[in-house]
Amino acid sequence: MHPWADVLLAEPAVDTGLMAPAGQLWSTTTDLARFAAFLIDGDDRVLHPDTVAQMRDPTSPPEATDWHIGYGLGMQLLRRDGRLLAGHTGSMPGFVATVWVSPDDALGAVVMANVTAGLSAGALAADLLQTVAEREPRIPAPWRPLPSIDPQLLDLAGPWYRGPAPYVLRPQGDGFMELAAMSGGNGTRLRPTGDGDWEGLNGYFAGERLRVHRDADGTVSHLDLGTFVFTRQPYDPTTPVPGGVDPAGWQAGSTLDQGGVGDDGGRPGVDG
Repeated sequence: MHPWADVLLAEPAVDTGLMAPAGQLWSTTTDLARFAAFLIDGDDRVLHPDTVAQMRDPTSPPEATDWHIGYGLGMQLLRRDGRLLAGHTGSMPGFVATVWVSPDDALGAVVMANVTAGLSAGALAADLLQTVAEREPRIPAPWRPLPSIDPQLLDLAGPWYRGPAPYVLRPQGDGFMELAAMSGGNGTRLRPTGDGDWEGLNGYFAGERLRVHRDADGTVSHLDLGTFVFTRQPYDPTTPVPGGVDPAGWQAGSTLDQGGVGDDGGRPGVDG
């Protein structure tokens, strides 16, 4: 469209040759909306949801200060008003497009326009996501019981303690588990490794191994997640809590007011 008159000029379809993978993919808003849904939920026929989530992890070095633009694995990342958006912008002569998704809000936005320049499709798509997220609250998914579950997972389910801090371990329908802090702290989603261990997929414990320790009779005694020991009761004296457990046990009233650098029931001297 002419900038100062109501007349049009057709843009030719450009064949970019070897650069075609960088932008010569022609699509529709409907198909891009389906692609946005895939970027949120994944699809086991293509990529597991956790693999798609890993694609949203920043892989390029962030800015020294708080970053707002970055790259994951094949995805552009945008931080805006506390939300992490993932997707990509795109343009060819005569056309611009953007797909942004906000997985935490289960929302996606698609913007396409017949212009070469002068319209920020990326900003418009981000604005649409923010407007819908703020004015259309997310409807929770209906509860459904799991069709089946491994009995050994039920042995792991329920409350665990790292020192005095309560956590809960919940089996998921896809065979994974979710470790969540009940009073503030670090949690993670866990996938089975096939050898009896589990691997943290996100957050502080990403890449860490969770090992299940059992007594001679097969009863689970404690969990070890990257040297963090989780027990069924706070400071279980029968388990190898880092630093040990006071043999006097729990007492009514405090007789000690001592602090130790790095002594929080976790990795001594590392995260104190």
